[in-house]
Amino acid sequence: MDLENQTNIKRLVDEHGAENLVVVLGGADPEGIEITAETVTAGDPSYAGPLAGVQLGLPVYHILDPEVKKEIPPEVYGDKVGIMEMVVDVNAISEVFKKIRG
Repeated sequence: MDLENQTNIKRLVDEHGAENLVVVLGGADPEGIEITAETVTAGDPSYAGPLAGVQLGLPVYHILDPEVKKEIPPEVYGDKVGIMEMVVDVNAISEVFKKIRG
């Protein structure tokens, strides 16, 4: 996660409170997703950005999570996300989130 995004997330947490935010990721690379999820929960693991050492504890999901999918109208999900289910390793992504949440 780049420094600008870290700054924006920190600002949103300061403005709205962590209890009022949810992070939904959409990347296809399990390693990149894991680092991003760790950044918004436990702090920037590289200790280089605004979230270094800042444990926001934000709930984090992937756009392919069933919990997220059920909240999106089927026609929107199919149009915007559906193809992703066919081209990414959904099981690898699920394992990342099991680890992060658990």
